[in-house]
Amino acid sequence: MESTEKFTSSKEVIAFLCESFPECFSLQGDAKPLKIGIFQDLAEKLTDEPRVSKTLLRSSLRHYTNSWRYLHSVKEGAFRVDLEGKQGEAIEKEHAEHAAQQLKESKAKVAEKKQAEQKLKGDDEKPKRNKGKSFKGTKRADKHSKKVVPAKLSESDLQTGTNVTVKLGKVPMHAVITEVAKEGVHVQLDSGMTMKVDANTLRLAPTKR
Repeated sequence: MESTEKFTSSKEVIAFLCESFPECFSLQGDAKPLKIGIFQDLAEKLTDEPRVSKTLLRSSLRHYTNSWRYLHSVKEGAFRVDLEGKQGEAIEKEHAEHAAQQLKESKAKVAEKKQAEQKLKGDDEKPKRNKGKSFKGTKRADKHSKKVVPAKLSESDLQTGTNVTVKLGKVPMHAVITEVAKEGVHVQLDSGMTMKVDANTLRLAPTKR
């Protein structure tokens, strides 16, 4: 018998959708642009599915359609598909341009993050190599870096859509909260990867611009 235990993460829901509607959703290879209004179609189809809540279904769809693989599929001339994989309306130029812009910005954020990580590594090594006057310069840099240390999250910050940083290894990575559950907080990294983490590992992301 199938388990009736509720899904707790977008990763589980997306895997379920790929298994239930293989002509529409996929985990590998080229993604297919989804029909506009696919959420309503899914909500109707899954009315009697106790494992999927509408809230988690909505956030899971957002995860899926914000991934680089999906955004790359939304091109002018391509066609959207319904749950059965039937071809529907063509992608409009406006939608294709919006997807391309999202993809560009997402990749730029990842590149920016890598540059920042490399700069931090370089700053950390300078005090060990330099002495005298140069040490004062690094001291100033240390003070500046302390100013941008992300603050701890308050209870009001623990909600879907909050920009945070999560420490993976030595370097904090930028992410967005997609779900807050009893057993942990679900976040999506700029790379599109999703994971469940302890709330104590999260910090409020610095405001950009």
